[in-house]
Amino acid sequence: MRRSLITLLVLALLAVGCGGKSPAAATPESGLPADAAEVAAERGLTPDDVYAAVKTYTPSGQLDPYLMIASGGQSGQMLVVGVPSMRILKVIGVFTPEPWQGYGFGGSGNEILKGGDLPDQEIRWGDTHHPGLSETAGEYDGQFVFINDKANARLAVVDLRDFETKQIVKNPNSMIDHGGTFVTPNTEYVVEGPQYAAPIGSGYASLDDYADLYRGLITFWKFDRVTGRVDPAKSFQIELPPYWQDLCDAGKGVSDGWVFCNSFNTELATGGVELGNPSFEAGTTKNDTDYLHIFNWKQAEQVFQAGQFETINGMAVIRMQTAIDENILYFTPEPKSPHGADVTPGGEYVVVGGKLDPHVTIYSFEKIQAAIAAGGLATDQYGVPVIPLDASMEAQVELGLGPLHTVYDDKGYAYTSLFLDSAVARWTLGGPYSDKHAEEPWTLVQKLPVQYNIGHIAAAEGDTASPDGGYVVALNKWSIDRFANVGPLLPQNFQLIDSSQPGDQMRLLYDMPIGMAEPHYAQIIKADKIKAFEVYPEVGWNPETMAVDPNAITAPDQARIERNGNQVEIWMAVVRSHFTPEQVELKQGDHVIWHLTNLERSRDATHGFALSGYNINLSLEPGETQTIEFDAHMSGTFNYFCTEFCSALHLEMVGYMLVEP
Repeated sequence: MRRSLITLLVLALLAVGCGGKSPAAATPESGLPADAAEVAAERGLTPDDVYAAVKTYTPSGQLDPYLMIASGGQSGQMLVVGVPSMRILKVIGVFTPEPWQGYGFGGSGNEILKGGDLPDQEIRWGDTHHPGLSETAGEYDGQFVFINDKANARLAVVDLRDFETKQIVKNPNSMIDHGGTFVTPNTEYVVEGPQYAAPIGSGYASLDDYADLYRGLITFWKFDRVTGRVDPAKSFQIELPPYWQDLCDAGKGVSDGWVFCNSFNTELATGGVELGNPSFEAGTTKNDTDYLHIFNWKQAEQVFQAGQFETINGMAVIRMQTAIDENILYFTPEPKSPHGADVTPGGEYVVVGGKLDPHVTIYSFEKIQAAIAAGGLATDQYGVPVIPLDASMEAQVELGLGPLHTVYDDKGYAYTSLFLDSAVARWTLGGPYSDKHAEEPWTLVQKLPVQYNIGHIAAAEGDTASPDGGYVVALNKWSIDRFANVGPLLPQNFQLIDSSQPGDQMRLLYDMPIGMAEPHYAQIIKADKIKAFEVYPEVGWNPETMAVDPNAITAPDQARIERNGNQVEIWMAVVRSHFTPEQVELKQGDHVIWHLTNLERSRDATHGFALSGYNINLSLEPGETQTIEFDAHMSGTFNYFCTEFCSALHLEMVGYMLVEP
C-alpha cells in the first residue's frame, strides 16, 4: 500500500515536471518512473519526503529564485544561501580575515578591517547578528547589505555588485551592539541598537552608580547611497535609560518616520551572585513587563540638524532630556524579556513576543499616535512618557512557549518562532489583512515542529512592505539528531518550510547544517533584484574605491619593476598562466609596493596570488587590481604562485621573490 502510494506520487510529480504528459511517453526508453519509485521505496521515503525533494531539487544549471543573506555568527562573516536549494553560494568576508577571498591578507581588505579597530587594540574577529538589506520605499532594492558586530559594536557595509565589504565603522561610544542593523524605508539611516547598558563611551564607572551613570544608546548611522558609505559626521545617537535595549524595526507605510525597539532589564539588575545578589537571569525577569521604545526618528533628525546635541568622542549625542522635551522618545509596556519588535507590511502594527509569555502582543500605531496626541502620560523614573498598555495594544494571540521573532507573507499570515516549543506558529493578522485569509483574525492556525530551539525566522521578502510568501526558514540553535556526529560541537540547523498553501498546510522541506558558527538572523531577497558584476567593469578595477585604480596596467608589456633607493615598486600583469614579472629581486630591508592586475575578461577567470613566508594572499577576480605593501624583512628564497586552479598549466603559474641578505 505504502509503496503504491509513493509510486503514484512519483508518477504524478514526474507528470507535472513533463508538462502534464505521461513520463513514460516523455522518456520511453529510460524506465524512469519505476526507477524513481524503487529508489523512494528502498530509502523508506514517504510521500511527504518525495514532495519535499521535488520542491527543493534544483537541477544543474537552474538558478534559485531567492537568495538568503544570513549572519555568520562567531565567524564574523555573512553567508549567501540559495532558496529553495539551500546551497551555500558564498561566504562574505566582513569582520574576520577570509583567505579564499584574500580578505585581510595584504590587499585593500587590510585597510577596511583597520576601520573597526580600537585606538589601542586590533580587532580581528566579530559576532555578526542581524543583516539588513538596503531598501527603497520599504522594499529590498538589492544594492547593499549591512551587518553588525555584537561583540565590538561595529557596523559593516557590503556592496552587492561584488558582494565585498567596503567599510567598517566602530561605534565610538559603545562596546556592545546586538540590535543592529535595521534600515529606514529608504535607507536614509542604518539603525544600530545597543545591548547592555554602560557609561557612554564605555569608560569606567562603579556598578554602585548604575542607575545614574550607566546608559543605553541607539545610533542612527547616515547612509550615503552615492558613495556607498555611512557618514559618521551626519550620524547621531540618542541617550536612553540604562535598560538593555535589544532589537529594532523601522516603521513603514503609515508608520514611516518611527522606529520601535524592545528592551529588557527595566529592573536595573547588576548581577553579582558571588556577592550574594540575584543572578542576572533572576534579576532581569522580576518585573511583569519591560518597555517597548518608540522613537520619532524624523523629529530626532531635525533636532540633530538644529544642533541640539553634545559631541562625545566625535559623535553627536542627543541627550535623553532633550529627546523627552522634543517629543522624540516614548515607552509602552511589553511582555517581559522580549526579543524582537516586528512591523507589519503596511506599518499599521508592531508585533512583540516575550520569551516568558505565551502570547504575542500586537500594538496599533494609530492608537500609539492617539495616546501621544492626547497627552497627560505618566513617566518612568527617568521622565520618559509611558503610554498605557490598554491604550497602545490592538490584540494578543496565544501561540505557545517562548515566542521570539515574527515575519509575514502575502496572504495575511504572520509566522513566529517559538523557542521553547521548537516550533513555527502561523497565525492570522487582523485589520486590513483580514480579507486575505479565511480564518478569524488574530488566531493561531498551525504550529509546525522544527528541530530544535528556533531563534530567528526568515520569510521570502518577509519583512518588507510586500512580502512574497512561499518559503519560511527556521534558524535553529540546536540540531541534536539531524546530522552525522562530528563531535560535541554540533552544527546549527536551517530548516526550509513550505508556506505556499493556506491554513494549516505548512510543511518541512529541508534540513541544512551550518557547521561554521551560530548564525542569528537572515533576510531572503528575490535573486533578480541583485545586479552583481560577472567581471569587473574595466580592467584595473579597484573594489575598495569601485573605480579604475591609477596604478593599474592594461597589458603585459606594461609590467615593470622600479627601484628608488630602498623602495621597490612592482607593476605585475596576471593572466593565464603566468605572472609578469616572474622574478623579483630585492635586498633585505627594502620597502615593497606591489600592484597586481588581473587582465582576464572571462567570467570566473579568477587568479590567486600567494607569497610564501610573508602572510600575503590575494584573490584577483577578472579585471581587478590590488596593491600590497610590506617590508622585505626576511632574506631568502620565496615563491609566489596562483592559488586558483585557473588552467591546465596552473602549477606553472609561479614566480620567485629573491631577498638578498
